[in-house]
Amino acid sequence: MSDTKELKPTPTLRERRKKVVQSIGHETKSRVTLGKPTSTFYWTLIIAVGFVAWGLVMVFSSSAVTNLHTGESPWGILIKQMSWVVLGLIGAFFTYRLPYSVWNGGRMMFLFTGVVLVANTLVAARGALVNGANAWLDIGPVRVQPSEFMKLAMIMVAANVLSSRHRYVRVTTVVLYPMYVVIGLPLLLCFAQKDFGGAIVFLGIGLLMLAIAGVPGRQILGTLVVGGLLGAPVFKYAGRAGDRLTAFLHLEANKDGIGFQVWQSILSISNGGIFGTGIGSGTSKWGYVPLAYSDFIFAVIAEEMGLGGVVLLLFMFGAFAYFGIRIAIRARDMHGGFLAAGIVAWFSVQAFVHIGGVVGVVPMTGLTLPFISYGGSSLISSMAATGLLLNVARVMKAS
Repeated sequence: MSDTKELKPTPTLRERRKKVVQSIGHETKSRVTLGKPTSTFYWTLIIAVGFVAWGLVMVFSSSAVTNLHTGESPWGILIKQMSWVVLGLIGAFFTYRLPYSVWNGGRMMFLFTGVVLVANTLVAARGALVNGANAWLDIGPVRVQPSEFMKLAMIMVAANVLSSRHRYVRVTTVVLYPMYVVIGLPLLLCFAQKDFGGAIVFLGIGLLMLAIAGVPGRQILGTLVVGGLLGAPVFKYAGRAGDRLTAFLHLEANKDGIGFQVWQSILSISNGGIFGTGIGSGTSKWGYVPLAYSDFIFAVIAEEMGLGGVVLLLFMFGAFAYFGIRIAIRARDMHGGFLAAGIVAWFSVQAFVHIGGVVGVVPMTGLTLPFISYGGSSLISSMAATGLLLNVARVMKAS
C-alpha cells in the first residue's frame, strides 16, 4: 500500500480571520479582562444614579405648574425626561460595555466625531432659533442639541492626541498646535450658533486637559489670551446675547431688563433660607423665573431644599470629581486617564458655570446643570460619558 498523507481540514473563514487578528495583537487590545469593581467604581455609579433621580424630582417640581398654566398635563415634561433617562441608560450601557480602546484613533472615534461635526455644522447653518441661539436641530418631533454630544467627541479626540504625545508637551508643534485645532473647531461652531455657554465649557475642558497633560503654564495662559482676543469681536455682533453675558457686572441696574431672570433667581434662593420651603412649595416656578426646570433649576433646588440642599448638591459634584480624578490617576493607560480627566473637567466646568450664572457671579449662559436639568441631549450625553468613565474604572490599576 502506498503511503498517503493525512489531509488537514481547510480552515474556515472565521478561523482565518481570528488568526490574523491575533497575529496583529488586536484581540488583546480590544478585549481587556475586567477586574472586580472597586469602591471608586461603585461610588461613581451611586452618585450618578443619585443625580439622575434627584433631577427627575426637581424637573417635576419645577415644571408641573408651568404645564398647568399652558393647559398641558402636569406630568408632560417629567414623562419626556424619563424617556431621555431610558435613552441615556442605553447610551451608558453601550459606552460601558464597548472597550474604550476602540476610541483611541480608531474608526469608531472618527465616525462619531464626523457625525457630530456634520450635525453641528447643519445647526450653525439652519438650526432652530431658541432663546437667541440657533443651537438646536429639529428631527421630526424631536429637538436635538448636537453641541452636547460634541463635548464628548472633543474629549475623545483630545485624549487621543494627548495620550500619544504627552512626552512632548513642551514642543508646541507636537502638542499645543494640534490641540488648538481640537479646541478651536468646537469654539467656532459654538460662535456660529451663538451658543456662548457651550463655548465657555469647550474652552474650559481644553485648558484643563492641557494642564493635566503638563503643558507649561505660559502656553496655557497664551491660549487663554488668544481665545479672548479672537472671541472679543464676536460679542460685538452678538446683540442681546452678548448683553446678557455682561449683565452680571451691573445686575442691580439691569434687574428690570436683561438681568431680570438672574435677579429673580437670587430672590428665590434667598427665600429658601436654611431649610427651604419644601419640595413643590417654591414660588420661583410660578412665572417669576423662566425656564426654571432647565436653565435655572439650581434656583428651584436652593429655594425648596434650602442651604442643606445646596451643600448636598455641591458635595455630590465635588465627590464625583474626586472619584473621577482617582479613576484618571489609576487608569490602565494614558488614553483612559485622559478620557476620565476630560469627563471630570466637563461636568465640573459646566456645573460651575450653571450655578455661578444663577447666583450672578459669572455670566448667565443658559447652560444646563449636568444630570439634573431638563433636556434630552444634555442628559443622554452626560449618561453616555458616565458609562465611559465607569468603563475606564473597571480596568484601572489596583491601589
